Amino acid sequence: MTDRQVSWPVAEPPPPGYLPPRGLPHSPMMFSGLPPRPVYREVHPVSAGPVVAGIAATTAWFVLFGSLGNDLGSYAWWTIGAAMAAWAVAAVLAVLGDRGTAAGVAVASGFGLSLALALVAYRWTATLDWPLW
Repeated sequence: MTDRQVSWPVAEPPPPGYLPPRGLPHSPMMFSGLPPRPVYREVHPVSAGPVVAGIAATTAWFVLFGSLGNDLGSYAWWTIGAAMAAWAVAAVLAVLGDRGTAAGVAVASGFGLSLALALVAYRWTATLDWPLW
């Protein structure tokens, strides 16, 4: 037996205000009857100046701590310690201080730590000797 196909019911029109009003497609007044869209703004915006200051301060921090090491192992350990201190400072700055500076500190410390650990990985693969122990 073949069942008879039932046609779909006709859709109801959308509620009022759902569709934009009909007007000229390039008219600047096309949506003038609608309420203005909400504008969401950051309460404490981050600007480029504090981010660059955080990157510069953290770079100086890593250069000072990295210069204390006399070989790759000690350089890596000093860098790991400097990164942990920098991340703690970035966490405190993010909560209590300037979030732009915290972002700069976090970016620069992540880059400095990844550079040190890339050197450790290179030495490990080249000599098959783990330089941190």
